[in-house]
Amino acid sequence: MPDGATGFAALAAAFRHRNFRIYAIGNALSLVGLWVQRVAVGWLTWELTRSGTWLGIMVFADLAPALLLGPIGGAIADRFDRKRIAMGAQALALVQAASLAALTMAGLIDIYALLAFTVALGVVSSFWQPVRLALMPALVERPDLPAAIAIASMIFNLARFVGPAVAGPIIVYAGVGPAFAVNAVSFLAFLVALAAMDLPRPKPRPRGGSSVLGDVMAGVRFAAAHAGIGPLLLLTLVVAAGVRPVAELLPGFADAVFDRGAGGLAMMTSALGLGALVGGLWLARRGDRPGLTRATLTGAALGGVAVAAFAATDVFPLALLAISGAGVAIAISAVGAQTLVQTAVPDEMRGRVLSFYGLIFRSAPALGALAMGAASEVVGLGPPVMVGAALGVAACAWGWRRRARLAAALEAAPA
Repeated sequence: MPDGATGFAALAAAFRHRNFRIYAIGNALSLVGLWVQRVAVGWLTWELTRSGTWLGIMVFADLAPALLLGPIGGAIADRFDRKRIAMGAQALALVQAASLAALTMAGLIDIYALLAFTVALGVVSSFWQPVRLALMPALVERPDLPAAIAIASMIFNLARFVGPAVAGPIIVYAGVGPAFAVNAVSFLAFLVALAAMDLPRPKPRPRGGSSVLGDVMAGVRFAAAHAGIGPLLLLTLVVAAGVRPVAELLPGFADAVFDRGAGGLAMMTSALGLGALVGGLWLARRGDRPGLTRATLTGAALGGVAVAAFAATDVFPLALLAISGAGVAIAISAVGAQTLVQTAVPDEMRGRVLSFYGLIFRSAPALGALAMGAASEVVGLGPPVMVGAALGVAACAWGWRRRARLAAALEAAPA
């Protein structure tokens, strides 16, 4: 099947599809709210503990449930109606955000209650993440899938820019409780959007009497045996654990390194998101797959270099420039990797294989942030982040030597 359009025609082609338009609007509102909550959770954690270790623990609590439940969520996404699973996950996330807002505004929150609510959202996200990824091919025609994936990433990173910009004034002038309430409203908006989408009934998927765990293992075998997907997931794991945790540690940098408070945190998080938005726009306009493996590897390597530069400076304007550049490069790497996996995997394996990508995307930065946060108690925030960035660049060098084999396996796969 031919690849899709390029340039701005690729963007327009994706938005021709009604379901994708509805999904994009609802997802944008939800993601802005989610980023408002993430900034609020990070700032509340720092206010309650003044601890880099607790920042790492909180990130780990949000993302670690995917280690156990993400692959199961992928198997369920391959067995049942993906739209219903998505709506159920969003409804549970709405309850979590509303409850957290109520307790915080009532003055009943402490670090352990915040930890429990964060774990709860992590559990819900473990089922939402694979079904979100697996839904994408149902929203657009197959030639428009690369552009749709890149647009979804742009929305995510625009929310990363807008959400903190909204969160800063809310936290400063109203407090963290109202920030959690904003997220609850945004989940409701996405729930309405999902209900309005008109998706075809899923075809019955023959299971051959296999269990959910059996389905998970079948997905593991497929990914491991694939000449492109297996190595790409391994590379993504190292880069995600070594380079991406800087985003989770920004509250510590804002206070302990730059002495800028919540406003500085919002500026840095927005700079990271704005850079990632630029990277996503570049990929969306690119449209086709040839050369995407090279772009993915290059983006990952440049992201590591930019993160190392951010961690090495104590000059705030230079830090903003470096973290913005990191956002561009990391987005190109992450969206490129997801696009390559999406277009290489058959639909009957889509939920499971993408759950592995989602597991890495969510959990590897948590592991990295936990290790870096603990190390920061001894040596400060900068050195652990620089070591992680160096590991990411080394992994890219390994992948670069294998780029021809990776490209042959991933870019030649039928879309």
